[in-house]
Amino acid sequence: MIETGDTVFVKKGASEYKGILMPSQTDSTVLKLVNGYNIGIHNPEKITLASKTCTIESHTTKTKPKTTDRPTNPDLPTISILSTGGTIASKVDYRTGAVTSQFTGDDIINAIPRLSEIANYNAKVIYSILSENMKPSYWAELARAVYEEIKNGATGIIITHGTDTMVYTASALSFMLDTPVPIVLVGSQRSADRPSSDNVMNALCAAKVATSNIAEVTIVMHGTTSDDYCLINRGTKARKLHTSRRDAFESVNTKPLGKVEYPSLEIKTDPETKSNPEPAYIKRGEKKLAINDSYEDMCAIVKYTPGASPDVLRYYTNAGYKGIVLEGTGLGHVGTDWIPAIKEATDAKIVVAITSQCIQGRICDRVYDTGRDMIAAGVIEAEDMMPEVALVKLMCLLGRGLSYEDVCTQMTENLAGEITHSSKGSV
Repeated sequence: MIETGDTVFVKKGASEYKGILMPSQTDSTVLKLVNGYNIGIHNPEKITLASKTCTIESHTTKTKPKTTDRPTNPDLPTISILSTGGTIASKVDYRTGAVTSQFTGDDIINAIPRLSEIANYNAKVIYSILSENMKPSYWAELARAVYEEIKNGATGIIITHGTDTMVYTASALSFMLDTPVPIVLVGSQRSADRPSSDNVMNALCAAKVATSNIAEVTIVMHGTTSDDYCLINRGTKARKLHTSRRDAFESVNTKPLGKVEYPSLEIKTDPETKSNPEPAYIKRGEKKLAINDSYEDMCAIVKYTPGASPDVLRYYTNAGYKGIVLEGTGLGHVGTDWIPAIKEATDAKIVVAITSQCIQGRICDRVYDTGRDMIAAGVIEAEDMMPEVALVKLMCLLGRGLSYEDVCTQMTENLAGEITHSSKGSV
């Protein structure tokens, strides 16, 4: 009997298709082709598995048991896949027509046979949520799970994650963990059972990076709308710049660490030269495994808009918040009527960091009078950090019990590749 997950031939008229039988709750047979795309075949004449031909009724109701005891290849490294949900671990719920988080790490491995050519895998579900439901407590839980996997011998980590808040989680892991092995976050813009899904290519490229020498927290996703390569973006420098395109992620204010060609899965990084003497990334084994998963919940981003009342900032000061990231204009400005409110916050030992609403570039509050007055009021320049990265960094620093002065100092220091010496933009 043919079941979901089997590799089959499907015949319809003069055409025959080969692929993996996917779950379906309609009259159509859904097949994942070798190229990773899915097709729906209405009323196929037959489905063939190996040398036998079977009727097609069973695939809509039966599910192939999850394979958790996979054969291992002693010549390949062992990496861990930690599933948190998101579109890469989702499919269409035909009851509502919406995408829901229903797949696990094992489902992903079973659905993409080529993964077995790259590594052996241990798969665990940490949580199954869409990324808008992510919380700081989940970052800490995930950091502990990653720590345990590496401690127990994993030579690389893949984390499946929704794309909308992926940068927050990548930043949190970057600040919470010192890692001797690659930690790769990967997602997809379209669910696995959609014809244009990017999950296969993204997962394969992520697995390749997880076995590489790049021992950092990275985000690996499509580099173009075509299936030609994935970018390897540092976790603290990546941003989702499009709501739905497959090439939504880019590195901001810096180059990506490299790219993974597809379908060859060859990794290409910039070579070290005399003009670029520093390694582009931290290499495998350079750091010892360590974790600090503490964080401070009472932090916020406040976006400045023209004419906004400084009472917006005072709300957070009076509510007992410990850290505030301001999204200022241009080089990092707010209206001059906000400066007394900044001074009130910093006098209360509330760390106030200023970032920019611009995507590219860095903060410089020494050009105009307003900026100089903000610095005099105690605001901290967050260099070229994106606001969301500055927020996560501030939460992690405040969670370590550091003094107000030490937190202010470390906010301007490059701890996990979040600050670049010059802002040349992504390439």
